[in-house]
Amino acid sequence: MSATGADGITVVVAREVATGREAEFHAWVEELPTAAQRFPGHLGSGLREPAPEGSVWHVVYRFDSPERLAAWEGSAQREELLQHGSEFVRTVAVRRLDGMDAWFAAPGGPPARPPRWKTFVMTATVILVLQVLLSAALRPLVGDWPQVARTAAVIVPLVALMTWVVMPLLSRSLASWLYRSGPGNP
Repeated sequence: MSATGADGITVVVAREVATGREAEFHAWVEELPTAAQRFPGHLGSGLREPAPEGSVWHVVYRFDSPERLAAWEGSAQREELLQHGSEFVRTVAVRRLDGMDAWFAAPGGPPARPPRWKTFVMTATVILVLQVLLSAALRPLVGDWPQVARTAAVIVPLVALMTWVVMPLLSRSLASWLYRSGPGNP
């Protein structure tokens, strides 16, 4: 992924812990965000426990730009921590999410994309509804503005609402539909 959304870049690392070394993992995994937050652009981090029958933990961290993420990922501090962790943890997968991919990260588990047709339906519906509502609400304020300015007056709040309010809320609310698969519901 090359483009980065205005809300940064999220990295999800799936790690499997060696049996009997969970206490070491917990101590180690607490050191990672402490070190990362000392770097400019760090927006936060978290840890997702494995599913009840699983053994893979997901470490999630966010930075405001790919350059600042690269500074953290190339740092001596991180390398030292990863070297220490390699004694009791194995990295299974690394996934970077930015822009619209972050809207559709599966809750409570490893990131997975819903079928493209579902993201299309949800995104197109939200854009249509927000565009109609914002156009109607802003018409009295921007009615005599040039076309480009009127369009920008609708698009800027539309994208902000989608990024920080509507899509995160809807992707959680509609998760059972978005991520369900099976006959008749791919």
